[in-house]
Amino acid sequence: MQEQSTHRQEEEKAWQKIQEKELQKLHSAQHHLWFNVGAYLLISVIEFYLAIIGHSQTLRADALNNLAGIISAILLLIGIYIARDIDDDDLMGQPLPEDLPRNGQRLQLTRFHYETVFTMITGVVMIAIAINVFYTGIKSLLHQSTQEIPQPITLIGAGIAMIIMIFVWWMNRRAGRKLQNAALTAAAQDSLSDALTSLGTLIAIAGALWFKLSWLDGVASIVVGIFILIAGIKIFRESSLNLADYFDPELEAQFRDVIENWSGVIRVDDLNAHYNGNIVTLDIIIAVDGNMQVKDSYQLGEEIEAQMRRQFGIVDTDVMAVPA
Repeated sequence: MQEQSTHRQEEEKAWQKIQEKELQKLHSAQHHLWFNVGAYLLISVIEFYLAIIGHSQTLRADALNNLAGIISAILLLIGIYIARDIDDDDLMGQPLPEDLPRNGQRLQLTRFHYETVFTMITGVVMIAIAINVFYTGIKSLLHQSTQEIPQPITLIGAGIAMIIMIFVWWMNRRAGRKLQNAALTAAAQDSLSDALTSLGTLIAIAGALWFKLSWLDGVASIVVGIFILIAGIKIFRESSLNLADYFDPELEAQFRDVIENWSGVIRVDDLNAHYNGNIVTLDIIIAVDGNMQVKDSYQLGEEIEAQMRRQFGIVDTDVMAVPA
């Protein structure tokens, strides 16, 4: 009994270390996202102003795209704030069960889901802005008599946006890989798409100026909308799959192979991996010798959990042993 109590205390200490490490990653991600907000705000103001005085639909579409970046970053910041709020005594205003510790593992894993929820909302916002850009671009093509060739000054806005967004993409990509953070990874995808659309905007405006084609500006704005739509659908798809408890079958197959080759495991009857924000947990049912003692099957489960944590970074593996 004493050994069991000691083991539970050790597990609790291990979880506290994992939680603290994850919360520190989220804190670092917040700093990067605030940098994103500042960069997107600067670009949006410059592009909107130059689009108005330079009469460019494409630059306006790119400004709306960068406005979506501001909204996306703020939504991700809200999700991370909720995930980090370990001192809250409820969950989004809902009281907790009396038998659920306020800072327990189950509660914190639930909080980590909110980062994914707000990442998904980011995808929805991007899709909505893409539809608006489509509408504006098609409308301008249907009323070509009112279209004007963009002014040369609009090239400056597109060029500034492209340079800043390439730098933001590099920063987000580097931090996302280092911190293994889904929010920053989504932000990196968004900023890369924004850099490409700014490049497309630059080329489209230059083409309209060079060839004196007023309709090219409207066509280019629709192309920019397509880029926004693709990025939004990709972010929405990945985050919604995580929330729907989908996990990569190939990665689950790797987990299964490692466990089935473990001494004492006859086969793996069931295996389910889950995303909790950026944290992966695992539930498995293994078949063992029917004559194995309870303490031996318990020890086997602990060894498997330790191996999965070392090899794959899985923070929690629940093992259930059944007789083969």
